[in-house]
Amino acid sequence: MIKFFNSPSLQFVSSKNDATVDQVVAFHDDLFDFILPSELEADAPPEARGLARDEVRLMVSQQSTDQITHTQFRQIGQFLNAGDLLVINTSGTMNAALHATCSDGTPLELHLSTHLPADLWTVELRSYHEHTTKPFYGAQAGEVLQLEGGAQVTLHRPYLIANTTVDPLTSRSRLWLATLQLPITESMLQAYLTRYGFPIRYGYVKEQWPLEYYQTVYATEIGSAEMPSAGRAFTPTLITQLVAQGVQVAPLLLHTGVASLEHHEPPYEEWYRVPSETARLVNQTKTAGKRVIAVGTTVIRALETVTDASGTVHPGEGWTPVIVTPQRGIRSVHALLTGLHEPQASHLLMLEALAPREHLKKAYQEALTQGYLWHEFGDLHLLLP
Repeated sequence: MIKFFNSPSLQFVSSKNDATVDQVVAFHDDLFDFILPSELEADAPPEARGLARDEVRLMVSQQSTDQITHTQFRQIGQFLNAGDLLVINTSGTMNAALHATCSDGTPLELHLSTHLPADLWTVELRSYHEHTTKPFYGAQAGEVLQLEGGAQVTLHRPYLIANTTVDPLTSRSRLWLATLQLPITESMLQAYLTRYGFPIRYGYVKEQWPLEYYQTVYATEIGSAEMPSAGRAFTPTLITQLVAQGVQVAPLLLHTGVASLEHHEPPYEEWYRVPSETARLVNQTKTAGKRVIAVGTTVIRALETVTDASGTVHPGEGWTPVIVTPQRGIRSVHALLTGLHEPQASHLLMLEALAPREHLKKAYQEALTQGYLWHEFGDLHLLLP
């Protein structure tokens, strides 16, 4: 039975099969591990490497035959059939990083994560460390941080939801509940972020790139702290070709919060919206015996939130804490287009819910051997039934 709750931290769909945090930790410890060489971390957009968006590499793995094919992303249509449905996340990326200063003068980088009801935010503080940043744990409740342009952020308390944001090495919270106060002259959030903000980046990206490099071509509503990057390689021309081929496309929305590359925490609550037309198309595609293909793990998380035990997808919106694991399984989609995930990343749990571990091991070994690139500017993996 599916239940809907109405609270900033509890407005979501739950079922008896949803994973608990303890279960996630248990699965996490059991994930396959591998060494990711630094040279396979994409440190710049493909455009900086002389490639078009859709010229990144694509690894297609079919779990039924264990076959793996290496190609270019713009050839994805060769692996899709008329009647297949691509479900995309149309959330746009914010300039979510801001320069901040502590009360004692310490310079920090503040990452806006999720905009909550009552005009609260979850935010992350990071200190500067050589050419990158790392989580900062020296702030205090009630502290006011100064931002550029006369803006301020007031830290209220650590953001703790089922202990999913506690650093496992320090037992300290990585995220804070905070209030953002903008100056009167910059009262509109997006205008302020356009002027003073910049995209979140991690140490493997060596220089700052404009926001346009962190947007998909079909983004409609700004709200993600980090790019839903599985769809980055699509171009208007490629989408037109796929539609002409008979491939269907349906949108939903899930605003992503900040990632934690340091310790690979399970994801916390994120805002989603699944339109009625998208739910209808997913159900219709499944009834017709065609494939539903999620473009990104965010799409699976949103769809699984509104899919009942029989596999029927319903429209809905709210806050989802759903964590997809092999134990929980996946009921909403047949296939997934995704990037390549870091060793021990919690997203690998979702992949293992969709395909056998041995198949995933083979695919990732192929990706390593063939020199595929990881992260948001890297290559892609199409995981088919």
